[in-house]
This record gives sequence, structure tokens and C-alpha cells, in this order.
Amino acid sequence: MSFSLFIEQLLNGVQFGVMLFLISAGLTLVFGIMNLINLAHGALYMSGAFIAAAMIKYTGNFFVAVVVAVVATAGIGAVMERLILRRFYARDHLDQVLVTFGLILVFNDLVRLVWGVVPVQLRLPGPFSGSVQLMAEVQYPAFRLVILAVGLLVALGLYFVVVHTRIGMWIRAGASNRPMASALGVDVGLIFSLVFAAGAALAGLAGLMAGAISSVQVGMGEPVLILALVVTVIGGIGSIRGAFLAALIIGIVDTFGRVLLPPALGSMVIFMLMAAILAWRPKGLFPVNA
Repeated sequence: MSFSLFIEQLLNGVQFGVMLFLISAGLTLVFGIMNLINLAHGALYMSGAFIAAAMIKYTGNFFVAVVVAVVATAGIGAVMERLILRRFYARDHLDQVLVTFGLILVFNDLVRLVWGVVPVQLRLPGPFSGSVQLMAEVQYPAFRLVILAVGLLVALGLYFVVVHTRIGMWIRAGASNRPMASALGVDVGLIFSLVFAAGAALAGLAGLMAGAISSVQVGMGEPVLILALVVTVIGGIGSIRGAFLAALIIGIVDTFGRVLLPPALGSMVIFMLMAAILAWRPKGLFPVNA
């Protein structure tokens, strides 16, 4: 492997890891705070991509599409949590898996009904559609660099909110001891709704960014959901810091695994890595909610 190819694949791995973090952050907070397994998180990822594609088609403005898609996905998540998932907080995980799996099927059928089964292209604005010369022999797509920058800014923002603000204190208190937080006056129901809506917004943001570099299609959320669950488990349930580090590790390992290893082994390497890390640290890299 040449040096230029190594740099390009390394950037691809970091960019993929940052995008995984965007979808994993909401998933790990929902699981850590609400003790809710939400398989429909991938459907929110898909919804953000389709809403963004539709808004670009009707408005012609990429940035308006991003704002509308993120806000709309947050609203969908809040409604879903309020009307359906809130009833399953006290139920066991099997019930949660069944109801959220059912939501995946509902979302997929709704998307087929509205947009059809043909993949949709999400058009990028001119400045983001070209490449940037990073080194003498390395040209890298501009939008992938945008994804990298946005993901890092979101990671810093989330870390600041969770660790250094009063809302973050309430989130960590709810994740650590829900009954005690309620007894101390924290509106746990409101916190749950806000966390779920924020996680949905991040999933929608990740979906539209992924759709811009590949395509927007029905079922696009299921493969990335599996990777997001791997990130959540490796990083430690409820840990933003753990999710970020685990997402970078998975992104880089998955990218180089698919380049350097045979296809069958390349797709297995992240699961082998997960097994090795959990054998070493059964609760993940950072089990304390952060």
C-alpha cells in the first residue's frame, strides 16, 4: 500500500468513524438513560436522508434541507417516544426489541409508499462536490472533510453539554440512578424526551450525510444500526467519550479490513475486535457514563 493510499484510507476510516459516532451517540444515551433498546434508530437515520433529499428537490438549497431534515427527524423521534416507546420503559428488553423492530418495518413501508423503491440521489452544492488537494499525491472529496469537521464539532458540543452543563448533570443523574434523580426533582420524563429527540436529530444528520456520499434508499439504516450497536457496546453504555473512541476504532478497522483482507474476513474483523475488547473489559472501554 502506497503512502498516499494509506492516508486516503485513514481519512476514510476517521470520517466513517465520525459518522458512526453521530448515530451511536443518541443510541448509547437512550440505552444508558432509558434502558431502552431502540432498533428503530436506523429508521430515523433513513428518514433524515429521505427528508433532506426531498427538501433539496423542492427548495434547491442544501443548507435549508439539512436544517429541515434534522429538525423534522427530531420531531419524529419525539412523537415516537411520546406515543409509543414511553409505554415500554418498564417492559423487558425482548418487548422493546419487538416493538422497535416493528417500527423498522412500518418506516420502511412508509418510505416505499412515499418515495418508491428506486434509490434517490442527494445532490451536493458546488463547493462540496469537488476535491481538495491535501498533499502532492492526495486529493480528497471536500464533502468528506465537511463530514469530518461537523462530526468533530458535534462530538465536542455533546461532551460540553453532557459534562459541563446543568442539563448534562441531569442526564448523567438519570443514567446513573433514575429513581434518585426523580426524587431530587429532576423531570425524568422531559429529560427522556429531550434525549430521544436529540438522538433522533443526530441520526438524521448522519443519514443525510451518508446519503450524500452514496445514495438514499429504503433499508439504508439497518446495516449502520448493527455497527452503531457494536460501537455502543465497545464504548460503554451511556458514555459519549466511549462512543466517540469506539466509533473511530471501528471506522478505521472496518475501512482497512475491507481494503487489506479478503471480503469475508474483512466484514468479520470488527466483530472479532468487539469480542476481544469485551473479553478484556466486559462493560466496555468507558463504562462510567460521561
